Amino acid sequence: MRLRNVLIVVDNIEKSKKYYHDLFGLDVVLDNEGNVIMTEGLVLQDKSIWEKFLDRNIAGKNNSCELYFEENDLEAFVEKLERLYPETEYVNRLMTHSWGQKVVRFYDLDGNLIEVGTPM
Repeated sequence: MRLRNVLIVVDNIEKSKKYYHDLFGLDVVLDNEGNVIMTEGLVLQDKSIWEKFLDRNIAGKNNSCELYFEENDLEAFVEKLERLYPETEYVNRLMTHSWGQKVVRFYDLDGNLIEVGTPM
């Protein structure tokens, strides 16, 4: 058995596809009526589909998980994030951990937590 994908719930598929392409270079592999598979195994699903499937409301910004990306030039990434999405809500701006890794944490357009760090 192997893990194939990670699915996150989004309010607007088109805006989210653009967001993940703009910032992380992810491309659409399959777009199927509110279900989008992107490169690197990220799946976007329209909130209305998810709520109907679960028969429950979805709580955004639950802070129970995060998407983790690595980037060698973190300063350039942060500049791009601030230029393209200046309304970004940060958990922590660019910082350096005691072990030397640089990281930034923020929420995507739908309140999904993202961490971008330098490789360890």
